[in-house]
Amino acid sequence: MAQQHLDRRTFLAAGAAALGATVTTDAHAAPFFARTRLPIGIQLYTLAPDAQKDLDGTLAAVAKIGYRAIELAGFAGRTPAQFKAALDRVGLKAPSAHIQARGATGSFESDLGKLAEDLATLGATYAVMPSPYVPDRVSQAAGGDYRKMMSALTADDWKFNAEYLNRNAAALKRSGIKVGYHNHNFEFAPHGRTTGMDILLAETDPSLVTFEADVGWMVAAGVDPLAYLQKHKGRFTLMHVKDVKATTLTNFALRMDPTEVGSGTIDWKRLLPAAHATGVRGFFVEQEPPFAHPRIESAKISHDFLARVNA
Repeated sequence: MAQQHLDRRTFLAAGAAALGATVTTDAHAAPFFARTRLPIGIQLYTLAPDAQKDLDGTLAAVAKIGYRAIELAGFAGRTPAQFKAALDRVGLKAPSAHIQARGATGSFESDLGKLAEDLATLGATYAVMPSPYVPDRVSQAAGGDYRKMMSALTADDWKFNAEYLNRNAAALKRSGIKVGYHNHNFEFAPHGRTTGMDILLAETDPSLVTFEADVGWMVAAGVDPLAYLQKHKGRFTLMHVKDVKATTLTNFALRMDPTEVGSGTIDWKRLLPAAHATGVRGFFVEQEPPFAHPRIESAKISHDFLARVNA
C-alpha cells in the first residue's frame, strides 16, 4: 500500500455519515466523561520509565491530575498485592491489565489459575493480549526483531492467534476474567483479501473474546476508527485514547508521529460518543514516544482535554 499523508476529513467522513444524527455537536452539551460517568484512565506504559523509578510517586501524580483508572503493563517489580496497595493509597482502580501471549510467568502461556488469582488481587476483570503470539519459527528467523516478526506473520498464524484467544478466554471466563486483544497497525496489513485483524474478529467467539481499539494505530494504518467500530459494533469494549499528528504516514510497520490527545488529527467530539454507542466502556489514554514534554505533563495535557471535551 503506497504511503500517504493522513487527511482527517477523509478518514472521518465515512464514519460521521454513518453515525448521522445520533451525534450531538451542541456546544453546551455536558463533557463526555461527566455525562457518561466513566473514569478517564491511562495505560501505565505511557509513564513506564517514571513508574519504574518511583511507582508510588507516579501513581500519586496520576491521581492528582484526575485519572481514576489505570491499565497495567507489568507490575514494576511489585507483587500484585503490593501493586494493589499502592493503588489503594491514592484511590486508583486497575480494571484491565496487559498480559503477554508468551512467557514463563504471568502470561497466557503460564499457569492460568495463578494469573486469575493475580488479576483478582488487583481487582482487574480484563486480561488483554497486547500483541500476537509469535511462533518460534518466526522469532528465530527474524532474530528477535519485533517489526520483522510482525511483518512475517501469515494468515495461518493469525488463525492460530484467534484459536489461542478463544482457548484462554474460555479458561479464564470461569474466574470472571474477560480476555481481549489490543491492536497496533500491523494487524491491518493485507493477507490476500483479508487482514490479520479481520481474521481475529471473524474467528474469535464474541461471547468469549473482546477487543481493545488502539485508535492511534488504526489511523496510522489508514483505517477510520469511527467507521471500523461501527462496522464491528459490540466487539470492542476497551479503547486506547491515542492521537497522532497529520505528518503520520499510512503504514503497517509500527510507525507514527505521536502527540497528546486533542493535539492531533482525531476528531474526539465524534469518536468518543460513537465508540460509546458501539459498546466501548473502558477508555485509557496512551501515548507513544518520543515525547515533546515530560511524560507526566503530556498525561496531564491529554487528561485535561478529555475532561472538558463536549461530545
